[in-house]
Amino acid sequence: MLSAAGQAFVALMDPWRMLLLFSGVIMGLVLGILPGIGGLAGLALLLPFTFNMDPYAAMALLLGLGAAGATGDPIPAILFGVPGGAGSAATVLDGLPMAKKGEAARALSAAYMSSMLGGVFGAIVMALCLPILRPMILYIGSPELLAFAVLGISMVSVLAGSAPLRGLIAACLGIILAMVGSDPQTGTLRWTMDSLYLWEGAPLVPIVLGIFALPELADLAISRTTIAPGSKQLSTSWSGMMQGARDCFTHWWLVFRCSSIGALLGAVPGIGGSIIDWVAYGHALRSEKGAQQTFGRGDVRGVIASESSNNAKEGGALIPTVAFGVPGSASMAILLGAFMIHGLVPGPEMLTKNLNITYAMIWSIAIANVVGAGLCYLFSGQFAKIATLRYTLIMPSVLGIIYIGAFEGSRNWGDLWTLLFFGLLGWTMKQLKWPRPPLVLGFVLGDIIERYMFISIQRYGYEWLFHPLVVILFAMAALGLLRPMLQDVRIHGGLKKMLTNFGAPRFALHQLFYIFLLAVLGYMLWEAREWPGAAKIIPVIVGSLAVGLLLISLFNDACRRPEAQADLGIEAAAQKEVEKKIHMDVDSGTDHLPPSLVFRRAVGFFGWLLAFMFSMWAIGLIPTVPLFVIALMRLEGPEPWRLVWPQAVILPVFIWAVFDQLLTIPWPQTLLGTLFPVLKGIIPSV
Repeated sequence: MLSAAGQAFVALMDPWRMLLLFSGVIMGLVLGILPGIGGLAGLALLLPFTFNMDPYAAMALLLGLGAAGATGDPIPAILFGVPGGAGSAATVLDGLPMAKKGEAARALSAAYMSSMLGGVFGAIVMALCLPILRPMILYIGSPELLAFAVLGISMVSVLAGSAPLRGLIAACLGIILAMVGSDPQTGTLRWTMDSLYLWEGAPLVPIVLGIFALPELADLAISRTTIAPGSKQLSTSWSGMMQGARDCFTHWWLVFRCSSIGALLGAVPGIGGSIIDWVAYGHALRSEKGAQQTFGRGDVRGVIASESSNNAKEGGALIPTVAFGVPGSASMAILLGAFMIHGLVPGPEMLTKNLNITYAMIWSIAIANVVGAGLCYLFSGQFAKIATLRYTLIMPSVLGIIYIGAFEGSRNWGDLWTLLFFGLLGWTMKQLKWPRPPLVLGFVLGDIIERYMFISIQRYGYEWLFHPLVVILFAMAALGLLRPMLQDVRIHGGLKKMLTNFGAPRFALHQLFYIFLLAVLGYMLWEAREWPGAAKIIPVIVGSLAVGLLLISLFNDACRRPEAQADLGIEAAAQKEVEKKIHMDVDSGTDHLPPSLVFRRAVGFFGWLLAFMFSMWAIGLIPTVPLFVIALMRLEGPEPWRLVWPQAVILPVFIWAVFDQLLTIPWPQTLLGTLFPVLKGIIPSV
């Protein structure tokens, strides 16, 4: 083990790999500061650019961004009261009051230092767990890996506030999407719609970018504000910075306890960052002396508790991802996609043949946390200014890079249509309060579930259902599914009283989304009826479950009588409020606008996307970019020409230098290039 760790460290010290690690850290910090863009979109954006890298370099880049993103999250949370990511939601409770009291520097410093200590702690936990996991993993077979996958999906899907059924439905949709393409057992083409593009299945990158990145940009364009309106001035006094660092060492026991919570819960598949900081914050609130009187009013211990747990989760989440192929969080689901790209198989191989790469991941997380904290101390003032930029200043660049990243999925025009479709689906889900991470995790784990179930049945018959670990994991999954439902029954005063809360159905516009999903699933099940048994067993089971859950959820939405929160009692009202705060993913930045205005502006945003695609088809990507920059910045802003011209020139030059010359991307066929082939050698991407 020590030899592998040493070899991994030496390999990671290669100048090129360290440069990529530092680049990932910087990008992670910037994305963490931008509320709404987030590390998930960043990881999805970087994923296609790792195709030509070696595994050490690819993991350094991705983990550098993932680890540092959590370090940048508290900057907008403390300064503006806007969490950079779901994992910094609890930081707002004490960070913003500290900033209002003139202690912004102290709060920021405490967040940086506790993030670094928590992140390093999480990496150490993983390193110490590997010797234990290595012999254990040899006794894990396909039935156990299947059970871990089911457990992961069940735990993610119930993190949907007071509507766990929607999380389950989203997870089922993701599993079904993973089965599009050629069936590996029988070769049956499933739901390909006679399109060669779908024969190998829908690519991961355009789906992830569509589900996570485009909805945030859409909300930014719809709200038409600066990224963080109402920002406060950043206090960067050296004394405040030093005091915040000292606070972390003064409360070292709190840092240790909350880091342990973060690493432990991060290792549980599906928990993710949306709840860990609240658990750690609640622990500190109950255990720290005098916390009941000071937390929520500007107590630095609240910032320390939230941020130390938030960063420690990355090391913990990597454990099930590497050892069992079960993502510990949505970001780890994207990392699992990187595993597939580079031919890395989670499980025994990562703890034997590829042990060096596993330790390189640990080193990457530890180094990224140290470097990220250092950069935050140096440039926190400059980073914070990014959050005050108007959306028209960042939208053209971000959209241009997103289109290139999506096209890298399979370098096919279908990637761009997939991006647009899932962007619209993701935005609709966000507006209607449907959780999105379960869909992506279901998509990543769907193939694993089908493959391991097929292997388990072929090898063990149905005896695998009685394997001790399988029984335990399935029981935990069932408990995770039933817990929120039982809690809902208790909140409403028992099953009998709960059933009396239903009345005549009430129809609302948002219920059309249920009808749409039912129609899609009904069509897919109808298509599957004539497939061979091995090809349709999992799609039919999952699809039927999704239809049943949709009908139950629709009935609940249409027939349950509205209740005043006060009628539920103080405890139930508090529980509902905590659920609302915990599940930041379903929040939208456009709730304050009239629905008609939101709809019109959303049509305008997606119209820009269609116009971009049409222009790209007609004249190519690189010629489209300056036209798109000028049109969007002048028509949406309007921004002054002195800001438009630099971006209209620099962005296409950057794309040409990096993607056309350096990475030599084969651009799609264009109308102009077809009509005038001579232009292909003159104008890039035509």
